[in-house]
Amino acid sequence: MKAPTVRGGTIFLVLVTLLVFTILVKLGLWQLDRAAEKQALQQALTLKQAAAPLDYQSLLVLAERGSLTGYRLEVKATPVDAPIILLDNQVYEGRVGYLAYQVMRVETEIEADTPLLLVELGFIDSGLDRQKLPQLTKLSREETLSGRVYQRASNPLSQHLMAETGSPMRIQNLNLPELSQTLGLPLAPAILQPETIPGSALPHPWQPIPMSAQKHQGYALQWFSMATVFLMLMTYLLIFKRKNEKSRKNK
Repeated sequence: MKAPTVRGGTIFLVLVTLLVFTILVKLGLWQLDRAAEKQALQQALTLKQAAAPLDYQSLLVLAERGSLTGYRLEVKATPVDAPIILLDNQVYEGRVGYLAYQVMRVETEIEADTPLLLVELGFIDSGLDRQKLPQLTKLSREETLSGRVYQRASNPLSQHLMAETGSPMRIQNLNLPELSQTLGLPLAPAILQPETIPGSALPHPWQPIPMSAQKHQGYALQWFSMATVFLMLMTYLLIFKRKNEKSRKNK
C-alpha cells in the first residue's frame, strides 16, 4: 500500500515544480515585454524632442490623439488669478518637497474659452515643519516660455486631488480634471516644464518614464535565475527521492 503513496508524492512534486517554474518564467517574460514597451516609449520621446516646438493650438489638437509627454512647446503666457499649486510628497536628489505649479493663460488666435496652461515652477524643499508651506514668488507678467510638456500617470491606489484650502494650495495627486473643477478654471491636459524661468533657480526634475527598460531587463534576469535555481533544486530533490525509493525496494 505504500508504493502508490510514494508514487503519488512524486507526481505531486513534479506538478508543483512545473507550476512554480512556469509562473517564474512567465514573470520574466512579462518583464521583458515591459522592457520592450519602455524602449518604444523612449524612442518616441527621442523623436518628440528632436521635432520643432509646437504651438499651443497644435498641442491641444494632439491631446485628442495620444500622449503629449515629451513634446516641446513654446508659448507666450500671462498669469491668471489662481493660487500656486504644491504637489506633495516629491523627492529630488534625496530631498523631500513639492513640485510647484502656476496657472497661466496662453495667447492664441482661437476662441476665448481656450484651456489654461499649468506651468511647472520647479521643485522646492518642504522643510521640517509640514504645517508651514513654502512661499514662492509668482510669475507676474507675460513671459515667453519654452520647454517640454508631460502628463503624469495616475496612481491606481491614490489618484484623487485631495486639495487643502489656502494659498498656496497643497494637493496630493496631480489630477487635472479635479484640479480644474476645484479652481473653477478650464485646464489643458498637460503641464509645461520650462527650460528656464526668469528670476527662478528652482530645479525641474524630469522622469517621463518611471522605470527604465534596463531595470525591467534586470528584473527579468532575476525571475529567470530564480526559475533556473528552483528547477535545479527540485530536480535534485526528485532524483534523491527516486534513489531512496529504489534503495527501499532493494531491501
